[in-house]
Amino acid sequence: MSNSHFFAMLSRMKYISRWGLMNNTKIENISEHSLQVAMFAHLLVFIHNKNTGENLNGERAALLGVYHDASEIITGDLPTPIKYYSPQIIESYKSVEKMAENKLVSMLPQDYQEEYKNILSFEGAGDRDLKKYVKAADKLSALVKCIEEIRMGNDEFKQAKATIEKSLKDMKMPEVDVFFKDFLPSFSLTLDEQNVNK
Repeated sequence: MSNSHFFAMLSRMKYISRWGLMNNTKIENISEHSLQVAMFAHLLVFIHNKNTGENLNGERAALLGVYHDASEIITGDLPTPIKYYSPQIIESYKSVEKMAENKLVSMLPQDYQEEYKNILSFEGAGDRDLKKYVKAADKLSALVKCIEEIRMGNDEFKQAKATIEKSLKDMKMPEVDVFFKDFLPSFSLTLDEQNVNK
């Protein structure tokens, strides 16, 4: 087997910064973001299963979360106001993302490609059912970033926070409501306020 560049490219996720148009107190990269999305997606599916008795695959949702922004290694992180500025830009960017996904997949040995194509494009069995949880987790991660920036005195993120909160509420997902009630408030607290050492 010849050398595969796939995972070496994925390791470059740590060099792709998010929130490029914003003044950040701490730069966030897509590697950090993807880990948080994976954790949140797993939690949302767990909440769903617990409350409905269904058996959606939370581990698969976490895996999809890990890879959900992998194409940005090639495209970079296009700021949200630009990405969603017009239907034409949305459609064009989707096409660019698909080309980037295909380029990443082409870096794998031939007999690995179908497996990772399904992960990068959410095309595996049952992945369509999980997509909304990964999308919600992505937004929750962005909301947490806003909260953390505001807690550090950075008002730059106030409008983004309000917009993302509305977007999450508009999703009308009971699992997100549980996250808002049980998990989100702690992100506004200091370490001491979280009573970690008590």
